[in-house]
Amino acid sequence: MPLSIVILAAGQGKRMHSDLPKVLQPLGGMTLLERVVHTATTLKPDAVHVVYGHGGEQVPAALKHLPVRWVLQAEQLGTGHAVMQAIPAIPDEHLTLVLYGDVPLVHKPTLQRLLDSAARGALAVLTAHLTDASGYGRVLRDEEGLVRGIVEHKDATPVQLRIDEINTGFMACRTSMLRSWLAKLRNHNTQKEYYLPDIIAMAVAEGVLVDGIEATNASEVAGVNDHQQLAVAEATLRQRIASDLMQRGVTLRDPARIDVRGRLDCGRDVCIDINCVFEGSVRLGNRVHIGPNAVIRDCEIGDDTQVFSNCVLDDARIGARVRIGPFARIRPESQLADETHVGNFVEVKKSHLGKGSKANHLSYLGDAEIGRDVNIGAGTITCNYDGVNKHRTIIGDGAFIGSNSALVAPVTIGKGATIGAGTVITQDAPADALSLARAEQKTILGWKRPKKTL
Repeated sequence: MPLSIVILAAGQGKRMHSDLPKVLQPLGGMTLLERVVHTATTLKPDAVHVVYGHGGEQVPAALKHLPVRWVLQAEQLGTGHAVMQAIPAIPDEHLTLVLYGDVPLVHKPTLQRLLDSAARGALAVLTAHLTDASGYGRVLRDEEGLVRGIVEHKDATPVQLRIDEINTGFMACRTSMLRSWLAKLRNHNTQKEYYLPDIIAMAVAEGVLVDGIEATNASEVAGVNDHQQLAVAEATLRQRIASDLMQRGVTLRDPARIDVRGRLDCGRDVCIDINCVFEGSVRLGNRVHIGPNAVIRDCEIGDDTQVFSNCVLDDARIGARVRIGPFARIRPESQLADETHVGNFVEVKKSHLGKGSKANHLSYLGDAEIGRDVNIGAGTITCNYDGVNKHRTIIGDGAFIGSNSALVAPVTIGKGATIGAGTVITQDAPADALSLARAEQKTILGWKRPKKTL
């Protein structure tokens, strides 16, 4: 059947004590709402409707790239009222699935079970068993195990309070039925709000099967209302991702100490040491080894490459059999060809290093085109910025750049050229020649260092 999904995202999130609306809080490199929308789209719905609240204009402004229809709930009059705002745009022949923008970790298979039940004509509600059900509505079942209603915590009897099965708020049913029940909702309660769970009693009264489907794990229906719960959700997500990586053959030195804030694809026999952070889209080839404390963002790394400890790689393309670090930084738009070496305290920015080239120590290579088998001596820098514009440095194949050299761009170093140590290059250096630029060394006998006066 056609499917429409309604995501309720109008909550103010006062307990967050933040200028950001709750659904814009970050979780694993995405906002809470983005995670819910991502899961929703895996169900291939015909439409996704996001209900946001008055004063929450930040939400559609920040997430305008999402493939959703934004629906304003100008007054926050309860969950039933929120769904009422979206229902006019949903055809009767659709199934409607209700999700929550602050419950980001629900699994697709769990939601599919709700949809399968709803397609058979039931009102499918998602439940969960909690060790501590305080504050949640309890699920009331009859002797045959059928759901007969929901009782809110404040209205429950002492016997009902011992029930550990709670209503998560997730539900799915045929839109025609939902539309009818929403029209009958009343706000006869102390909050003067329209509660979506009230439709469960209506369904029971009409003889519609209310199918209570239990979540496989309570963590997938845990809401995020404050920063402590956000931290718990982050830990749950890390555990899930680590488990998935290990099941796919990745070695994690400590599964509790990896952060994937985006997408991480790994080849075979990849090893990741402790405290590594992966952001955006990262792909690691076969037998890649990532040392401890690395931060890698939007990179592709080729087979058999080693990234040693404390490196930062950002928006770079790294070839095979490359050695990086320790303490190296590869900045955006850089490319390291196969078998290159970038060593400790070397920074590469918007530069290309050809196959087999090496910069092993204490160098800055910015806006440079470096050929094959080039050796960059320790302390070498490309002086790419004149205070207004950036300029490129071109170094030919097989060149040797002596230690502590400064290459003042724009400048070209020819193939096979040698630059003597301590040289400042301001003009093109010819191929297969030695270029030097040093001041004459002098010794002043009898010179004394200045001394402090007391």
